[in-house]
Amino acid sequence: MSDAPGPEVGGAPGATGPRRADVLVVGSGVAGCFAAVRLAARGVAGVAVLTKGRLEDSTTQWAQGGIAAVMSDRTDSTESHLADTLRAGAGLCDESATRILVEEGPERVAELIGLGAVFDRTADGELERALEGGHSRPRVVHAAGAATGAEVARALGAALRESVAAAYEGWMVLDLVVEHGRCAGVVALAPDGTVERVLARHVLLATGGAGQLFAVTTNPPGATGDGAAMALRAGLGLTDVEFVQFHPTALHVPALPRPLLSEALRGEGAVLRGLGGERFVDELEPRYVVSRAIAAQMAADGTDHVLLDATSVDDFAERFPSLAKALGEVGLDPARDWLPVAPAAHYISGGLLTDLDGATVLPGLWAAGEAACSGVQGANRLASNSLLEGLVFGRRVADAICDGREGPEPTGALAARDAPAPFVAVRALALEGARPRPSGPASKITVLEARRSLQRSFSEGAGVVRSAASLAATRRALDQAARVLGTLDASSCAPRELVELANLVTLGSAVLTAAEHREESRGAHVRSDFPDEREAFRRRFEVSGAVAALPVLGR
Repeated sequence: MSDAPGPEVGGAPGATGPRRADVLVVGSGVAGCFAAVRLAARGVAGVAVLTKGRLEDSTTQWAQGGIAAVMSDRTDSTESHLADTLRAGAGLCDESATRILVEEGPERVAELIGLGAVFDRTADGELERALEGGHSRPRVVHAAGAATGAEVARALGAALRESVAAAYEGWMVLDLVVEHGRCAGVVALAPDGTVERVLARHVLLATGGAGQLFAVTTNPPGATGDGAAMALRAGLGLTDVEFVQFHPTALHVPALPRPLLSEALRGEGAVLRGLGGERFVDELEPRYVVSRAIAAQMAADGTDHVLLDATSVDDFAERFPSLAKALGEVGLDPARDWLPVAPAAHYISGGLLTDLDGATVLPGLWAAGEAACSGVQGANRLASNSLLEGLVFGRRVADAICDGREGPEPTGALAARDAPAPFVAVRALALEGARPRPSGPASKITVLEARRSLQRSFSEGAGVVRSAASLAATRRALDQAARVLGTLDASSCAPRELVELANLVTLGSAVLTAAEHREESRGAHVRSDFPDEREAFRRRFEVSGAVAALPVLGR
């Protein structure tokens, strides 16, 4: 691969007309990068990657815990990993997709190591494996204790720069180009503020999640659901987006994104305590169980955090150097101090529905990673399965394209779309003021203020615990954000900020619609007014409908 030409950053200089690629990958996280590297390895010359930041900048970089994979069958098995994933998914995992995840995962991790990723090893050279919540065996491989995402991003970024034909860094997607019933590329905002089309025979959406819909999140500022919103604007639906997973143990400090205190700490014996010192939950339950318990304990204590006691974890600084550094920066010593933690928005289990190879219902459009709903996460993602999903299904997208696939097949979670019993299509409620004017007076409310107000409303009303009343209050706040968006003058605001706000409003409408329709508590979706699982709701919701239109940006 070292003999391959390096990427032409920004595309062909001086080119006239639309830019073109054989395969356009949108997003540079684990799913997109792994797919792009695989495409290039299989001889696809015209692979281009378009990303909002640098190639190495993505939510993947912030992932801490590791990658769950059965790298040795001496004490573990893929059947055990399968059972743990299905249990965490609370009845909504697609078993065929999940089986692919756990069976193909070990080989994908081995390929990642072959690309240069370095994981922690024992004294005898074996991969170290950590125990995390929801897992019945230690099977999570990690790098530098809790810096796995950064190592994965480094290795894939280096491989990508050696292999792809073009890298559009600092470009932001706006809309899909759909021609003759097929996805033919994207419209994007270039770094210089111009709006351009990048055309391709195949487009892979690997745009990540939308933690920025919430005020307290582990996601970086760019996680604004751009791919999901773009799909909604193209008339596609989103599935399982009500299942927003909150990481139970984000460090309770003012910094954003919130630093995570890795699940591996609890696997090593760290325990959760209320402010009175009492232990209140089995720390190794799936994340949604622990997050619910923390929310209940905070309500009982009348506070906004609980405490993680990691004083029993030996050699903390040596085993978890990045965590020790983050704690030291805020004056905490894990050998002595109980650490303040609270749930933070972390991961959306749903997205654009795909078949077992990542194909969507729109020919030419593929999705992988957090932007997709492959069916493997169900109602709650098992810890450290997200990087694994990106590797497995990013690779499957690449191979399907190389093998000549042009559209979806009725497999995996997508197969249920035409079966009325397990699948329900719903329409989002109309957004008030959702159509911004091309020009107009500058609003007294800035884009940033509108975004922060929306985020606070989602954290308060659509967070760990929801109800009909809290969701209704959040919808009123969403409509207010849509009205503000409609008053903003595109010429007086930063275009990217406007687009991100429009995307958050659009995706937020879908999240609320699904949450309102799911009148039960299942996995990461908790309704105080419907506290139990209900068999009638053991089905998926696909949401389409109202969107906040993008501002006119010179198109």
